[in-house]
Amino acid sequence: MTAFPPDVIDELAAVAPGSALDALRRQRPVTRDQAQESFAALFVPRGDTEVSLADRLLIAAFATRLTGDDATAAFYRAHATETAPERAAAVIDAAARAAAPGPFGRYREPGLQAESTEGLRWQAPAELRAAVGERLAAALEHTHLLVVRPREADAAALAALTDAGWSVDAVVTLSQLVAFLSFQQRVVIGLRTIAEEAAA
Repeated sequence: MTAFPPDVIDELAAVAPGSALDALRRQRPVTRDQAQESFAALFVPRGDTEVSLADRLLIAAFATRLTGDDATAAFYRAHATETAPERAAAVIDAAARAAAPGPFGRYREPGLQAESTEGLRWQAPAELRAAVGERLAAALEHTHLLVVRPREADAAALAALTDAGWSVDAVVTLSQLVAFLSFQQRVVIGLRTIAEEAAA
């Protein structure tokens, strides 16, 4: 059973007790607690029959690596490797190749179409599918869509998940997972930036 720190954001942002960053976070105690509770709900679930902990960590390692190789990406990479080493190696390699600045995508709304931008459209390569299976490969493709091309997440994208064997409950968990990871990663980057600017 993988062990997680009592407050993951504090750990990733190197928030020391009594520090200026600690004081800053204590100004919003409810937000701080809810962030950790959200992490626990996703990574220390009461039941993981729909989406296993290993798959959650593999998806997290993939999602957080897509936008850069930072502290959050390193955290999930380490836990995914500990939990599912062979699949993690394939997923981490794929994430490095699939990384893109984003967000890209087409606006469907009238008046916004001129702001559409082209960029990477990623599909899991055959070797990754062989390493992790069709179900997880579909989840990684959907994760890439949500992170890099969120404007294009539509009914067809959800149908691709259900076609790969994802239940409605599992799709909800996947969506919550990717949304939380995006939030968590940005908070950590923000706190680290504040600390670096204060030190400078």
